[in-house]
Amino acid sequence: MAERHVDVLIIGAGLSGISAGCHLLAGNPGVTFAVLERRAGVGGTWDLFRYPGVRSDSDMYTFGYRFRPWRDTKVLARGADIRRYLRTTADAYGVSDRVRFGRRAVRADWSSERGRWTVEAVDEATGETEEYTARFLVGATGYYDYDAGHRPEFPGEERFGGTFVHPQHWPEDLDHTGKRVVVVGSGATAVTLVPAMAAEAAHVTMLQRSPTYLLTLPAEDAFSRFLRGLRVPAGLVHRVGRARNIALQRALYVLCRKAPRLMRGVLLRAVRAQLADGVDMRHFTPAYKPWDQRLCAVPGGDFFAALRSGGASVVTDRIETFTETGVRVGSGEEIPADIVVTATGLRMRLAGGMELAVDGRPVVLRDRLLYKGVMLDGVPNLAMVIGYTNASWTLKADLAAGYVSRLVAHLDRRGLTSVTPVAAEADRSSVSLMGEALSSGYITRGDAVMPRQGTRNPWRIRNDYYHDRRALRRAPIEDPVLRFR
Repeated sequence: MAERHVDVLIIGAGLSGISAGCHLLAGNPGVTFAVLERRAGVGGTWDLFRYPGVRSDSDMYTFGYRFRPWRDTKVLARGADIRRYLRTTADAYGVSDRVRFGRRAVRADWSSERGRWTVEAVDEATGETEEYTARFLVGATGYYDYDAGHRPEFPGEERFGGTFVHPQHWPEDLDHTGKRVVVVGSGATAVTLVPAMAAEAAHVTMLQRSPTYLLTLPAEDAFSRFLRGLRVPAGLVHRVGRARNIALQRALYVLCRKAPRLMRGVLLRAVRAQLADGVDMRHFTPAYKPWDQRLCAVPGGDFFAALRSGGASVVTDRIETFTETGVRVGSGEEIPADIVVTATGLRMRLAGGMELAVDGRPVVLRDRLLYKGVMLDGVPNLAMVIGYTNASWTLKADLAAGYVSRLVAHLDRRGLTSVTPVAAEADRSSVSLMGEALSSGYITRGDAVMPRQGTRNPWRIRNDYYHDRRALRRAPIEDPVLRFR
């Protein structure tokens, strides 16, 4: 690890960075790489998030890696299990040995003359600056800010005598037993927190400004359990389950986009069937169409069970002001609280906040297109791993990592120094890579920092696994829009 020059430098040892390392080790013998990770362990998001009940919001056959089967039959996995899965994967494939922990990458500059990246990183334990060089750079830090989540200021919050906490930085010593809890928000985090806290809390209230579509999934994969009972090999069970779930994810998304009225009725009827008598459906009836925002998964109906038990409730209203003992909403009702959880979303940040430059000229991400959803136009030898918004993140992360492995092998095989995607003016648009379809708050807020997508292939972002599998895993590397040197 004393080596400061490598063929490939990966920024981030989370889900995407581990995948990139595994693909390089499998497909690029002789290629050297290192991983810079700011945290003290691998796992990224899953090493950071420790709030009660934290779990995946995608099924584990597609959230796990294609090359390393998920062995459990739970459809959505707990955060601790995902963390263990990522750590054992990194250990088993030899990625862990290549990670420099506690390093925050602050700047990366490409030199056309030298044909390499120079990356400045800070050892956060000592404050010392280190310099790394690499032929190829992979940004695998996800797209949100690890330092702070989105936290709006609330009227009167300085008067509140209880505890505020954001799920992104959950205190280890926070005890909610017997406490009155208000969870502000209606997204996946809030829907996870409510049943997880309701078992010990005096009462949990989910206070939402507007409802979200909820989709109940089975807690266990009964078909996979059946196959394992027949002693079907685990690898085959994994492949079958993965192919099935990819198809189901895609079908659900396409149906919601093409037949929103039909799917709205289907989703709302399923919710109504799980609510106790007398519960007002207005708390569960969004004003937008299905998949204008991501659906919230409810494993085994645990959220609805918490409502039926009386341990939790939902209030749909705006916050008028905080008081000494709780929060008063627009209707005049005051909700008593000892703990307020601000599950109000994420702040967007690409490349972990690292500054990018080409020959000393700053790269403004918002001005760039993404080639095949992986490489920035006009920037040599750089890949950015960004997962799907309408399916499991890992599906795209694995495809992107495999593509980087193929691309590096192509450069080596041809004796080439660099590859740069170059977009024409006719390819450019003002649409974010996240698209215009999703209206989630974090996506809207992140528009200012996100690259754009183009008007046509290969610059258009499809968010379609089947399309991307052809483009990234099977299509030839050579492409007229790529400039090789």
